[in-house]
Amino acid sequence: MNYTLDEDLSFALALADKVDALTLARYHSNDLKVETKPDMTPVSDADRGAERLILAELTAQRPGDAVHGEEFGVHGSSARRWVIDPIDGTKNFVRKVPVWATLIALLIDDEPVLGVVSAPALGRRWHAAHGLGAWVSEPGLPEPRRLAVSRVSSLADASVSYASLDGWRELGRREKLMELFDAAWRTRAYGDFYSYMLLAEGGVDAAFEPELELYDMAALVPVVREAGGRFTSITGVEGCGGGNALATNGLLHDQILPYLRG
Repeated sequence: MNYTLDEDLSFALALADKVDALTLARYHSNDLKVETKPDMTPVSDADRGAERLILAELTAQRPGDAVHGEEFGVHGSSARRWVIDPIDGTKNFVRKVPVWATLIALLIDDEPVLGVVSAPALGRRWHAAHGLGAWVSEPGLPEPRRLAVSRVSSLADASVSYASLDGWRELGRREKLMELFDAAWRTRAYGDFYSYMLLAEGGVDAAFEPELELYDMAALVPVVREAGGRFTSITGVEGCGGGNALATNGLLHDQILPYLRG
């Protein structure tokens, strides 16, 4: 069956409503179960429960589509592929820090065309689809607000956001990163999905991370692009297939790339 992007977006937003109810309930519970995965990162029963819910909904509503999830891997083979991170920011989630989100993306022929980033503990949700703009829903607004990146064009005036420093050290690029920080007006480690959503809102001007998986990035790309920004690897390859990310307002991209390439 053929679906329009409007139909897929409506489905993804309704799916996010169901997932938010599950994750928020577990976030506020006193019996959350947390384990350590083989890669030494935490996983909670909420991560797995959320992905199971998403898989069930996709099986029922989009049976011909493939799925790639963080917790349960790849299911099916199709030009249409849903890429899921049930809880981006699990370390925050398990420590009761409200900066975490469910990431839902649709890729068609490996191109991210739709993204939903839902952060219910913050009361905020961002969404975008190709040609339909990028939007945020937040408390106090009766309707979603359209997003646009900043127009800052000089690194000396830019606010940049990053995650931890460990990965940059392992890549041998920590010193270049320090040079970038010295050149920028302001640096903050907002981390995870939140850096990229602040970029789409115009609150920061660049965001970057050295080590990421497809499910960490796929939902972010449409939001950044539809807000007018650019999303590449740290070597400048467009999209989310490079295992790392640099996202900017577009005006700063070529100024920042030399610092991250090493």
